[in-house]
Amino acid sequence: MDAVRNPILRGFNPDPSILRVGDDYFIATSTFEYHPAVRIHHSTDLENWTVRTHALDEGFDLRGIPDSGGVWAPSLTHADGLFWLAYSIVRTMDGDDKDIDNYLVTAESVDGPWSAPVHLGSRGFDFSFFHDPDGTHWIVGVQWDQRPEHPSFGGLVLEQYLPDERRTSGTATLIHQETTLVEGPNLYRIGDWYHLLIAAGGTGWNHAITMARSRERSGPYERDPRPFVLTSRDAPGAPLQKAGHGELVQTQDGDWMLVHLASRPTLHLGERYSTLGRETCLQRVVFDEDGWLRLASGGHHALVGSGAARCDEWTDGFDAPGLDYRRWSTLRAALDPAVADLTARSGWLRLRGGHSPASVFEQSMILTRVEEHETDFSVVVDAAPTSTRESAGIVAWYDRSGWIQLQLTWDAENGRHLRVVSRDRNRTVRSEAIMVADGLVTLHARLRGPDLVFAWVGADETEHPIPGVHPAWTLSDDHGDRLRFTGLFFGIRADDLDGRGWSADFDDATVRFTEQEHHRLICTTDRLHD
Repeated sequence: MDAVRNPILRGFNPDPSILRVGDDYFIATSTFEYHPAVRIHHSTDLENWTVRTHALDEGFDLRGIPDSGGVWAPSLTHADGLFWLAYSIVRTMDGDDKDIDNYLVTAESVDGPWSAPVHLGSRGFDFSFFHDPDGTHWIVGVQWDQRPEHPSFGGLVLEQYLPDERRTSGTATLIHQETTLVEGPNLYRIGDWYHLLIAAGGTGWNHAITMARSRERSGPYERDPRPFVLTSRDAPGAPLQKAGHGELVQTQDGDWMLVHLASRPTLHLGERYSTLGRETCLQRVVFDEDGWLRLASGGHHALVGSGAARCDEWTDGFDAPGLDYRRWSTLRAALDPAVADLTARSGWLRLRGGHSPASVFEQSMILTRVEEHETDFSVVVDAAPTSTRESAGIVAWYDRSGWIQLQLTWDAENGRHLRVVSRDRNRTVRSEAIMVADGLVTLHARLRGPDLVFAWVGADETEHPIPGVHPAWTLSDDHGDRLRFTGLFFGIRADDLDGRGWSADFDDATVRFTEQEHHRLICTTDRLHD
């Protein structure tokens, strides 16, 4: 097939793991601290994808997990009539230390139900399953070394899994190590060779995919004579940056495709910021005359592909009995139905206020991925705060140390009013109060590349722009000196810092994505639950 239009999964959808079963393709992506966990996407043509399900949903709880911790790098495979899903939960990542637990769940259908998890140990992360044609099962992953005088990435290790005993062998073999960082390994048996696909250079601007091969499963592995199969490190102006961390899939026709992550950065003062997070892309690949993997297009740069630019819009009228988790995510755990109540007021979402944005436990917020650099988000709010510790509104969210929100709140001096409140690492900034009369108010957030602006509409049905342009570029992996791995969301939240049961009502949450290119825009509109 020709190059597809990339990214195929837009917005925060990193670390793709791809699988074909019959005529169906599935991709699992990392979700980190967001719930439900491990998004599974489905396609029959490799071009048109939908969110099919989540593997880790009911009862799955990540409360207490740090920002950018949680569920990393799932591996989705199929063997012995079962779907196998391996994943890591990163519970601590302080300095040289990482507390990581690796698990396996299985299911007869990708829609579940999934089995109880099997613990695969805590040796490292990025563990993937390899089902050898000889009938044995293996996991290959990163071995973490916490000793400060040693490289943290201690190489790639192979360990047998014993399905009848639901355990690993307990003994791992180091199969590959380089002087630079290597991670995200996947092992394939193709012909007479074991091919080891490797993510290299870290998941930032120097990210890449490399390969090694061996006649024996346990090595030694011969490194590809070319430094990279795929990278954008030498092309800072290319539209797809940070290209790396991939997996292979073979089509029904015998062609090979490489799924990988990449980012589409925006510019602020000449610097690149990947506000949309790491997205999923697809490239056609071939094996050359010497048996090494190469991009079918030649070279080592990811192709965007051709096609009409995108313009999509959807509205959630909150008419269903439950939240649509194909669109919405929450932080760390599902919201209790008493917190996100869709029955108290027909056609409205009632959010009972929760903890502050700093909490790793009980925030009352629903979020949707931002998929384009031009994205509009709006919602109707019905709220009557009576305290400085009560607020409701919309938020542009990256993590607990990076967010910008337009909140409807109250104080004795101004009564009910709007403010823009933002947090950038350790600094919180509040705008001047904007007076708002009682009644419904519609709040708007508009992302324009690196910038974010707000507006509101009250009873007079006139739109009132809120002064100021806000730095959306700070809501990205690339801002600050701390490792960050997720992406930008728009969302709805309610805060009740006194915990007295205060709530706010929301309706008609609308999102519009517009891809800015010199192509004709093809727009679609979808209203959820109607």
